Amino acid sequence: MTPRDAADDSRWSDLERPPLNANALRRALVREGGLWSSLDVVPVIGSTNTDLAGRADRLPEGAVLVAEEQRAGRGRLERSWTAPARSGLFFSVLLKPVEVPVERWGWLPLLTGVAVATGLSRAAGVDTSLKWPNDVLVTVGGEERKAGGILAERAGADGVVLGIGVNVSLRADELPVPTAGSLVLAGAVNTDRDPLLRAVLRALEEWYGRWRSAGGDPGLSGLQETYAAGCATLGRKVRAELPGERSVVGEAVAVDGDGRLVLATGEGVQEPVGAGDIVHLRAV
Repeated sequence: MTPRDAADDSRWSDLERPPLNANALRRALVREGGLWSSLDVVPVIGSTNTDLAGRADRLPEGAVLVAEEQRAGRGRLERSWTAPARSGLFFSVLLKPVEVPVERWGWLPLLTGVAVATGLSRAAGVDTSLKWPNDVLVTVGGEERKAGGILAERAGADGVVLGIGVNVSLRADELPVPTAGSLVLAGAVNTDRDPLLRAVLRALEEWYGRWRSAGGDPGLSGLQETYAAGCATLGRKVRAELPGERSVVGEAVAVDGDGRLVLATGEGVQEPVGAGDIVHLRAV
């Protein structure tokens, strides 16, 4: 981690984007018996996921690393994630669900999507939904826009690092692509990042506790039902762009017990999709 040079941009150069209060966040979230064991905020970093994953074996479960700015942020399918300093939430958490069978760990990105969408809805006052598997959508000008994403990576001997990026105060001229959005553009009633981060981490702690107590069973924990209820992909005609340059078009009809998206194709076949990029082809 390399601190920003003192001659560079001041932490208070944009008064609409004040820095996070690390001490207040730790007081609110790090407690005896809770999931979160540590919380660090750094001014600038390459990637919170890369840094946390590199230290996973030396850290206890529940470590949280937050960056005010990421310069080598990564999303799913090796896409880059860039945003101005302090314009969003850019953080990673370390989980070690050793009591859950490894074959159920694939639900962790979807669980995190539910937690992020829930926390943002509560704290920002915006309607959120999920595009399979874990893109966080908001509505801007009557159109679905991606405001957040999640990247899960195995880390160390028994850990998973979950990286979360959410556009909070990005203005229209700052959006990286036309399909992106932000909480402020979606009409959020609150864009203070401190309560937003607290809400997301509390929701994640709640859902992770349910899932872990149920042995990772998505049905018993209520995760599968809750995910389906908030998934904007279900009921839509979609194109799944799969590894190997193959694509499948069909209606997204379910999320199965393994977290895969089930497509009903024109040939009457139900095909589960476990990896790939989903393109929504028809509005709800």
